[in-house]
Amino acid sequence: SVHIMSGIKATKCKALLRVLIPWVLLTNVMVALYCLRSPNQVKLSDSQKDTCPLGVAKLQNKSLIKQTHSEECSPKVNVMFMKTHKTASSTILNILFRFGEKHKLRFAFPDGRNDFFYPSPFLCSQVKDYKPGECFNIVCNHMRFDHQEVSKLLPPDSVYVTILRDPVDLFESSFHYYHKAVPLTWRIRGENKLTEFLNNPWAFYSPEAFNSFYLKNLLFFDFGLDNNLEADDPRVMTEIKNLSRRFHLVLIAEYFEESLILLKDLLCWTMEDILYFKLNARKSSSVSHLDAEMRAKALQWNGADWKLYQYFNGTFWARVKAYGRERMKQEVEELRRRNAEMKDICIEGGGAVEAQKIQNRRFLPWQPVGESSILGYNIKKDVDPRFRTVCEKMLTPEIQYLSELGVSLWLTRLWGWLKDAIY
Repeated sequence: SVHIMSGIKATKCKALLRVLIPWVLLTNVMVALYCLRSPNQVKLSDSQKDTCPLGVAKLQNKSLIKQTHSEECSPKVNVMFMKTHKTASSTILNILFRFGEKHKLRFAFPDGRNDFFYPSPFLCSQVKDYKPGECFNIVCNHMRFDHQEVSKLLPPDSVYVTILRDPVDLFESSFHYYHKAVPLTWRIRGENKLTEFLNNPWAFYSPEAFNSFYLKNLLFFDFGLDNNLEADDPRVMTEIKNLSRRFHLVLIAEYFEESLILLKDLLCWTMEDILYFKLNARKSSSVSHLDAEMRAKALQWNGADWKLYQYFNGTFWARVKAYGRERMKQEVEELRRRNAEMKDICIEGGGAVEAQKIQNRRFLPWQPVGESSILGYNIKKDVDPRFRTVCEKMLTPEIQYLSELGVSLWLTRLWGWLKDAIY
């Protein structure tokens, strides 16, 4: 029986190795490909001619200025949206894609993939076909923020916007989505890996480990800051104050509709410009609901992000108060009414469905490694021809929309094919 048991163990080990070895090899291949893809990762000199001058960037499309709905302002077209992870930012991206495409604005896009060489700090040389001194209207893909580099792409009158989310919910979402891409977490045993991690995070985390940034103060990391600073480090508050000087508006994911109304007001856009369907939402069965003790541990572990969120949550509600609470309430109701109208016009069954039930791959969102937990939509078969185009655009996930806007995504698609082939 000892021989039989040892034979079973040997068979299990071989089976495990057959799965693990290809996965490790493919991960290394992809990392190498990602590194090789950008041979020109050069920080360009900071001379004046490298920066987009205001005069060159003036909007050519005069019709947009003429259609303004207010005598007090003109629609703003130069926008930097700092796309943070797991914050409903993909829905904002869809709004920006539609606005930019409609008004023939110029996007600064990445090349070969859907992000700017993340997690490397952003450099202008990562922009597709970039030449020093060139001007763009919109920058909005995932990056690790570097204000000095980003500002070279945009005119000085550009509006900088970003979005934050409660750090506990963001951490839960990030852990679910990315932990299989963080090798240190592969050692976590048990059904509830998130709880195991929070009970002893340093057993499964090292600041230098591959992809570890996904699991600690991810917002701080996205903004180009040190995500390993403790919350009581004075540098945390200094960096938060610096960000408050860089960004004209910080949206809050938990108050998404109010955020969009503030964005509309800041950019002098119309209600039609900010209509949306919630993209990249997870099915509820994949969400881990943390109890009070685990929430407290998650907050402590992500203390820098918690300070960041608290600070900008305060500035957000000051903006709402200045806008007028009754006026905000009416605008939110109008936005909900218009969104409900579009749902009735566009969406089969009126809501999101699981990935397996999406009939057209054009509307199938990107899925995390080894899962199909991200919901998507089916367009109505008998959709009114007058609305077909806008419905399709509102329902199109980020990867497919980028392709339609002419971005080559060969690396992203190769990685998607490999991850799907493995699992």
